[in-house]
Amino acid sequence: MASSPYISFDNVRFSRGAHTIFDGVSLDIPKGLITAIMGPSGTGKTTLLKLIGGQLKPSSGSVIVAGHDVSTLGRKALYDLRENMGMLFQSGALFTDISVFENVAFPLRVHTRLPEEMIRDIVLMKLEAVGLRGTRTMMPSELSGGMTRRVALARSIVMDPELIMYDEPFAGQDPIAMGVLVKMIRDLNSTMGLTSVLVSHDVPESLSICHFACIISDGRIIGQGTPDELREHPSERVQQFLTGQPDGPVPFHYPAPDSSGDWGLGEVSE
Repeated sequence: MASSPYISFDNVRFSRGAHTIFDGVSLDIPKGLITAIMGPSGTGKTTLLKLIGGQLKPSSGSVIVAGHDVSTLGRKALYDLRENMGMLFQSGALFTDISVFENVAFPLRVHTRLPEEMIRDIVLMKLEAVGLRGTRTMMPSELSGGMTRRVALARSIVMDPELIMYDEPFAGQDPIAMGVLVKMIRDLNSTMGLTSVLVSHDVPESLSICHFACIISDGRIIGQGTPDELREHPSERVQQFLTGQPDGPVPFHYPAPDSSGDWGLGEVSE
């Protein structure tokens, strides 16, 4: 793609015990665009985000973020890099015992020494950006699921990050809330010049807003490109995932022995 990469995975391998999660993944995530990471459950999509954030280190290969090899950074350098990252967790992960305002203000209080007046203005601007300035005095328990996700999004952008990562942002959302989130992700990426990485199972919504997408399966990338390129991809596995077919290269039935022994339908002796 024309845009230079903000994140590069170079032949990354990662395992948990004897289970291989990634087996030589190479991927460039372009700067200033929305990249969707898709694939079946359990393929390591969230693990990919943790490798970007430095919570996990690859078994081999490198993960380069904004010119830094994340796995080689010391604690302070890693924390400094993370200040340029925002994260929208699948659950929202709001603090339940403080208000919406204080949830959004939390990163500013931890990482800056800004005066209270400036913190107030920044928090209200970010809440306005997600359409929820009127909820500032509410508690998380008073919010709907969609509103919780939007407050969490305001918190994730309060430090004006260069990169924002979305972990299943559409999960459990009704159609209206999902439409609002799709619009906000698109608008925020454009107006703030963000690099956005979106992990999701929701194929139509993800392809409607991303500039680039890849599909991970069995530890490897089985397809990548623009949404139009993926829709025309020759791989049957890619097409099965995009169209949601129950049977295909990934079979509906898990391998099992002949059923006659299980159902008592073996040979009957005369």
